[in-house]
Amino acid sequence: MGESHFRLPKGKDVAQRAGVSATTVSRVINNMPNVSPEVRDKVLAAVRALNYRPSRTARRLRAKRSAVLGLIIPDIQNPFFTAIARSIEDVAYQRGYSLVLCNTDENQDKERLYIDIMCAEQVAGVILATTHEEDAPLPRLDGQGIPVVAIDRQIGDGRVDSVLVSNREGVHEAVSHLAQLGHTRVGFIGLPLSLTVGNERYAGYIDALAQHGLESTADLVRIGDARQASGYRCACDLLTLRPPITALFVANNLMTLGALDAIHECGVAVPEQLSVIGFDDMPLTAYIEPPLTMVAQPTYELGQAAARLLFDRIDRPGRTVEHVRFKTKLIVRNSTASLLSGRMDKEVLPREQVSV
Repeated sequence: MGESHFRLPKGKDVAQRAGVSATTVSRVINNMPNVSPEVRDKVLAAVRALNYRPSRTARRLRAKRSAVLGLIIPDIQNPFFTAIARSIEDVAYQRGYSLVLCNTDENQDKERLYIDIMCAEQVAGVILATTHEEDAPLPRLDGQGIPVVAIDRQIGDGRVDSVLVSNREGVHEAVSHLAQLGHTRVGFIGLPLSLTVGNERYAGYIDALAQHGLESTADLVRIGDARQASGYRCACDLLTLRPPITALFVANNLMTLGALDAIHECGVAVPEQLSVIGFDDMPLTAYIEPPLTMVAQPTYELGQAAARLLFDRIDRPGRTVEHVRFKTKLIVRNSTASLLSGRMDKEVLPREQVSV
């Protein structure tokens, strides 16, 4: 007995049975206009007779759009990403799209899972703040014809659209401000150097020290994981250095809050004993005592730009890759002061020696 070969019916089989062109079948399947009722009925009858099931992927690729966007971010508890999600959703809503939000917790396995879900659901496009900057997510999405825009971090060699801020310049301005106030021992709490945002902010710190003739030493640098707890741990460590640091720059908002917890526990006066600057201003930082000097980024505009880039890519798949960078702004408040403006000589105690 010969081997039986089973083949799923294709669009051309429907066209042949209905006596119409493949283009007409496509128009009926996608509910497009300019098809007479008689022809539509013939095509639908052929679809039922052949038990034809059109490929969702093929339909989505032909239509070049769906009504859903995907947003994959590392930490929904971070106000930076919350504001970005809001601005992307606003733009999507204006265009008649909905938004699916996924939170990776900086976990690559979760990121891969959510990318698989985006592919299975055939979303129209994905905005991604990746947990790693290799090309790993791209082949899966490319294979499904799903466009991607990177936000906050680049992906791979920059072959996809991206929206970032001038991280290096922003940190350079902040650390230069500290140097101009007379600080020579400036501690740095940074983000993972494997990410664009971490690498660029660290480079800005090194640039500023070099410009002002200050030595950059490894003992002044701690690398955190963007969470409040890691900012706390890194600051506790830096506050035990001898001679003590007189200024501290922290490379993201949540780690800044964690560093402040450590500073307060150690009884260090800001700015009398320690000047502090954080990256990514938040509404509450103006109301902390003392109000914090911060590097602000236009968060809402970042999300808007990413959404608009994605829609432009959906509408014009072949256009040139675009990288958008927004400028940051140093907002000077009361957490920074001159080294010579009445600094106290109070000894900074390690955390375990602090009396409560």
